[in-house]
Amino acid sequence: MLERPVIAITMGDAAGIGPEITLKALTDAALYASARPLVIGSRAVLEDIRQRLSIPVSIHAVTQPSEALYTAGTVDVLDLDNIDVSSLALGQVQAQCGQAAFDYVKRSVELAQAGQVDAIVTAPINKEALRAAGVPYIGHTEMFADLQHVENEMTMFLIENVRIFFLTRHVPLIEACRQIANPDFVHAGIVRAYRALTTLAGEKPRLAVAGLNPHSGEGGLLGREEVESIRPAIERALAQGMNVVGPVPADSVFHFARQGQYDAVLSLYHDQGHIAAKVMDFEKTVSITLGLPTLRTSVDHGTAFDIAGKGVASAVSMVEAIRAAIRYAPKYQPV
Repeated sequence: MLERPVIAITMGDAAGIGPEITLKALTDAALYASARPLVIGSRAVLEDIRQRLSIPVSIHAVTQPSEALYTAGTVDVLDLDNIDVSSLALGQVQAQCGQAAFDYVKRSVELAQAGQVDAIVTAPINKEALRAAGVPYIGHTEMFADLQHVENEMTMFLIENVRIFFLTRHVPLIEACRQIANPDFVHAGIVRAYRALTTLAGEKPRLAVAGLNPHSGEGGLLGREEVESIRPAIERALAQGMNVVGPVPADSVFHFARQGQYDAVLSLYHDQGHIAAKVMDFEKTVSITLGLPTLRTSVDHGTAFDIAGKGVASAVSMVEAIRAAIRYAPKYQPV
């Protein structure tokens, strides 16, 4: 097992709640007992937020991980010095924040590739700010996949004992349905999810595949996808020795997973799994990107521009994301 893994934490959009929740999370001394957190961001922004909100930590700027102190009460920041605080407007879309947020991710990848960090935790970024800066990505997952030359990454949510994988993510619903109609696409998703689940939950875990249509299509009466693509993909996986069940109607599959009947659920599209997870526990939902060379976890909420800088943002999800990185970093294997 890794001895106190180095966990890189990207600060996110400087105009959002990322700096606040990062500093608040790192007031938890228990995190330092099992990890070495290193924030990648702007010292000036973090210092401004620390003073503005009276967060009880000190800021220690470094230029490389080896300079960090990694002690409770002190937040080590690998300072990229890429935000003009004098022109920073909290709660507003700004190109400088979009570019800076991307810079933090890029540096975290470089550190991971150099073997200087063991896992990466990301604070929220803003898609409009990325676009304003001309950053050619819609979100974190796309950034990490491209920067690390990965094509088969997969998102998993962790909410207490429930794991949720996603077959499709940031595509229009009509496009997700088009992709789900391809049994080869569904089968490939089942295989990736099952392999990842095996590394996290042990041998022969039980994976449930959610249905797409109401009542899983009622044998074709309410939609043909279950009959023509989802069920054939499941049968193919079963023939390959995987412990897969479904399609299970989406209005009950997450409840059964919470009761312990399944080790994970494969959600077929973005909101199907997101809604279930956030209803279970909005603050403690953690997003984990699997298939990358380095483990990446994240809060599962946005930049919350409406409350940025007001001191009311909850750091619960950030703490949980750091804990998940600590928990899974020693056993993580790309799938």
